[in-house]
Amino acid sequence: MSELVVKDNGLINASYSLGLAEQRLILLAIVEARRSGKGLEEGSLLTVHAKDYAKQYKTDIDTAYQVLKDGADALTTKFIKYKAKSPMTGRLIEFREPWANKSAYEPDLGYVYIRFADVIVPLITRLESQFTSYKIDNVSNLTSGYAIRLYETICSWREVGKTPKYNIEDIRGKLGVEPEQYNTMSNFKARVLRTAIKQVNEHTDLTVKYQQHKTANKITAISFSFKPKKTDKPAIDDNGYIDMTESQIKLFSSKLASLSELGSLAPLGASTEVYGKLIADELRDSNKQAKYHKHLDKLGFSRLQKI
Repeated sequence: MSELVVKDNGLINASYSLGLAEQRLILLAIVEARRSGKGLEEGSLLTVHAKDYAKQYKTDIDTAYQVLKDGADALTTKFIKYKAKSPMTGRLIEFREPWANKSAYEPDLGYVYIRFADVIVPLITRLESQFTSYKIDNVSNLTSGYAIRLYETICSWREVGKTPKYNIEDIRGKLGVEPEQYNTMSNFKARVLRTAIKQVNEHTDLTVKYQQHKTANKITAISFSFKPKKTDKPAIDDNGYIDMTESQIKLFSSKLASLSELGSLAPLGASTEVYGKLIADELRDSNKQAKYHKHLDKLGFSRLQKI
C-alpha cells in the first residue's frame, strides 16, 4: 500500500535545486514521520533506514545507505529560496535557508538521521488551506529530479487539471534548474522539460502536456495541462483501501462534508469547502480513509466499481 506524502504549496512553489538522492530522502522522511505517528516538529531528528529506501526504490541495501548518506550531507549545504515579509518594511523579499542543519549515520545499522531547518518543518507538515498530497509510489520510478518537481508542481493544480502560465524564470526555478544550466530554450526543452514530461507520462498516474506562450515570437511562458490515467484495476485493494480517482475524490469529499453526521468532525469555524478539502486528503490516505467507507456506501459509491 502506497504511503501518502503531504507538502505545503509554499514549499512546492519555492525555488530550489536538489538532486534525485536529496529529493528521495525528503520524501521518505515525510512518509516516516506520518507512518510513525510522531509527526515532524521543529528540532526533531528524523530517522530513515536504508532498507526502506531499498524497498521503495528497488535497489540493494549498500547502495541505498550510500545514497541516503550522500543525500543527508547535501541537504546541509544546499539552500531553499522562498519569499516572506521583511521584518523591517513588511514587503515580500527573498530569503535563503539551508534544508537541514544536522545529519548523522550508523553504518552498521543502516540508519541515517537528519534534522530539517526550522523554517522547512512547517512547510512540510502544515495541513492548512493549501497543500499538495500524493502517493510516494507515484514518483518511485522517476529517475530525474526535474520530473519529481514537475509532478509535484502539477499536482498542486490537480483540481482544475491545468496550471497557470509560468514565465521561463519561474518554471526553471520550480523545476530546480540552476541559473547557469541550459540557458538556451532548445537545451532547456530537450534536457529538462521533455525529459521530465516523458518520465511523468511513463511512470506516474498522470498524463501531462505542455503549452508554449509567446510574446513577439519569443517563448516567454510555459503552462501544463494534465489528466489522470485510466486504469482497469479494482477500486479496492486487499487491505480495504479504495483507490479512488481524483474526480471521485472531488465529488464525494464535497458530499461527505455536507453530511450532518460528519459535521461534528469539522475543524472549528471551517467552511464546508475547507472541510471538503480536508476530507479529500484523508480519502487519499490509506491510514485514514476507512472511517468514511460506510458514509461512501450511503452516498452511493460502489467499492467494487472499476476506476
